[in-house]
Amino acid sequence: MPSINEIKAEIRRKIWRAMDEKGVSRPPKPIEGRIPNFVGAEEACEKVSRLPEFLRASVIKVNPDSPQTHARYLALSMGKIVIMPTPRLREGFLLLNPQKIPRDRSREASTIRGSFSWGSRVGLRNIPKVDLVIVGSVAVNLKGARVGKGGGYADLEYGILRELGAVDENTPVITTVHDIQILDQEIPMEDHDLPVDMIVTPSRILRIERAYKKPKGVYWDKLDSRAFREIPVLKELRDLVASK
Repeated sequence: MPSINEIKAEIRRKIWRAMDEKGVSRPPKPIEGRIPNFVGAEEACEKVSRLPEFLRASVIKVNPDSPQTHARYLALSMGKIVIMPTPRLREGFLLLNPQKIPRDRSREASTIRGSFSWGSRVGLRNIPKVDLVIVGSVAVNLKGARVGKGGGYADLEYGILRELGAVDENTPVITTVHDIQILDQEIPMEDHDLPVDMIVTPSRILRIERAYKKPKGVYWDKLDSRAFREIPVLKELRDLVASK
């Protein structure tokens, strides 16, 4: 019987292959190993920006991947603070404050490269309360189960924020995907896996009755010494938690 990791790996391969075959994948390529960019990604982000959860949010955490670039731009252009994890969390989190970014630079600031120029690294103690979380996905289903690219970063990012009290069970989690990424099948979920409350595609908005709880924090027993070497913010968090 295949393991959970093997099942997830097969789901990823299936989605990446289908997106390429149907012509809905977009650069950067190859999409294998990535949160895939897709045709209509901007339209999906526009739909998110009109949701009441987005409109009333002051601080939004958005993943650094390509298909959510427009969500970061829209948030900044609407005067919202964006918390963006650096790729693979190697340098922790960036805070993008629209009051410190010229309006004509908002689009540049929403890119990964631009975020390092216009954003500032923010220590864990200084991360503000997050009102909305936007994540990328490789696949999702209508129970709110989600598969990422395989590194576990979205789960870990959420877990870190949960440990800090910056998010809780009621903080909405939205993912933007192409319709082809929504599966009519079970996706295995573990305690540390982050489910979603809402799926937004270029054509529709789906509010989910979640079948899963969100991670209660960082599951330290799932981390090995390599994680602490590659993600220094984990040591900062561990020391912070120990000092409480």
